[in-house]
Amino acid sequence: MTDDNDTTGKGRTDERTHTATDDADDGGNGVVEPQPITPAAPESFGRVQVWWGDGKGKTTAAMGMGLRAAGHGYRVHLLQFMKGGAASVEDVRGEYNAIAALPGFSYENSGHYGWHGSLDGTQETDHAARADAGLDRARELLAAADEADPTTQRPLAAPPEAGVHMLVCDEILYAANRGLIDPADIVALIENKPANLELVLTGGHEEPTYATSEADLVTNVQKDRHHFDEGGRARKGTEF
Repeated sequence: MTDDNDTTGKGRTDERTHTATDDADDGGNGVVEPQPITPAAPESFGRVQVWWGDGKGKTTAAMGMGLRAAGHGYRVHLLQFMKGGAASVEDVRGEYNAIAALPGFSYENSGHYGWHGSLDGTQETDHAARADAGLDRARELLAAADEADPTTQRPLAAPPEAGVHMLVCDEILYAANRGLIDPADIVALIENKPANLELVLTGGHEEPTYATSEADLVTNVQKDRHHFDEGGRARKGTEF
């Protein structure tokens, strides 16, 4: 029972919480039933996010946000730089299979096969060419989103050329840190971004000050320990 003389609000808060729980369609066990994914448009997208650092989880965090946005019916696209695959990992990765099964979420990879600077037989010019192609593709997707208006909903099966609400440019900062693309071109992407498009930029162990100075949200993912430092290899289901 709420004390009418209670000025702390504690009793009223407890009462509201109890009512909300009773009304929730969770059977009283805290499990919320999933709802059908239907096309929708976000009400407050439009920020620039930068995820960088030497820790594991930048791409994982970006894809997690994409998953969340797609679950609300928003159109999401993942454009990957610098991840063209290598002999140490499988060409088809777990995230690709999962994204392909999720309505409203799509992906493409512009990275060159092999790892830049790893003496694996690939040429730096080839990596640079693929990074440039990815940059051109990012420009196309920004223009398409602008033309389509990010404040309107999209069919979940629509191609990214029809406009998206969230664009994740994964490892684009890594490509710039490695000199494969000009940081000024990333700044131009930010400046030319449609007002209501959420733009997520990830990658790199060195702080991309050219991007962090322009971003609304900046996260430095720091490493305390990683099995790679002890000679460990990428593991299926965690790294690919």
